[in-house]
Amino acid sequence: MKILVTGTAGFIGSHLAHRLLDRGDEVIGVDNVNDYYDVNLKEARLKRLTDKAGFTEVRQDVADRAAMEALFAEHKPERVVHLAAQAGVRYSIENPHAYVDANLVGFMNILEGCRHNKVEHLVYASSSSVYGANETMPFSVHDNVDHPLSLYAASKKANELMAHTYSHLYNLPTTGLRFFTVYGPWGRPDMALFIFTKKILAGEPIDVFNHGHHRRDFTYIDDIVEGVIRTLDHVAEPNDQWSGATPDPGTSKAPYRLYNIGSNNPVELSRFIEIIEERVGKKAEKNLLPLQPGDVPATYANVDDLIDDVGYKPATPVEEGIARFVDWYRDFYNV
Repeated sequence: MKILVTGTAGFIGSHLAHRLLDRGDEVIGVDNVNDYYDVNLKEARLKRLTDKAGFTEVRQDVADRAAMEALFAEHKPERVVHLAAQAGVRYSIENPHAYVDANLVGFMNILEGCRHNKVEHLVYASSSSVYGANETMPFSVHDNVDHPLSLYAASKKANELMAHTYSHLYNLPTTGLRFFTVYGPWGRPDMALFIFTKKILAGEPIDVFNHGHHRRDFTYIDDIVEGVIRTLDHVAEPNDQWSGATPDPGTSKAPYRLYNIGSNNPVELSRFIEIIEERVGKKAEKNLLPLQPGDVPATYANVDDLIDDVGYKPATPVEEGIARFVDWYRDFYNV
């Protein structure tokens, strides 16, 4: 197939594009390569893709309406995976306007491109952050998620609502994927695993929020990519049993679906750090701090729908995933 993937200089997007190319798909990769974090890392990810047959790089911003209209008209993708976004919970408190431009305007342009060019299926990145103040564990796509705790989370919830509108009005099949704390080789420098590994190796103290009592459903990158591909191939369909009298948030009478992609096995942050220490071979100097604004204390994914609909459940143990990341980090940065 010809597949448009946005965010191909990003962590998940670059891994996904590799897998699609390896199975014979043609990938149109879009990214504006912004400087939210190290551009050199993004360029290195792209370099690995541009060396492969079947990849077309398009360097532009998804928030640029005219450019996105032209892109869809020229390439006519059959399916779309939209991963480009302004990421980061804490950064959304410092720079909220960036989230409106990238996550709302950008998503609007993707929806319009899909609508006007008869795209067969749109798969897009949501986030576990949408669960916000929810405390019922594990988090289910059938739960109400009306209490986000950051603008980033609110923007992802808005994406789900916008997608449903287009599924309803234009019969556009859409699938939203709520990712749970993705980690692994080529990961983001603003994420805990990258920061901790870098500082422990350098002998610098690490900031440990919520005194290390955070619990996260850490999900290895290969498991995320497998989930994305399986849902991309499983075009969203209407739920014939859906009722407006007892509305199910995870499905619809329209061709609309939501799935959690998480390890279904939360790990406490303190244990996460211990595993990094074991792999690096050094103890961390910890600066214990309280819970930060916008953060949630725990995430835990119910993945029953993913198992039932596409036959998949993430399975990489966190010990194995961290080992692979540390090995990649040492090799890439020569430390």
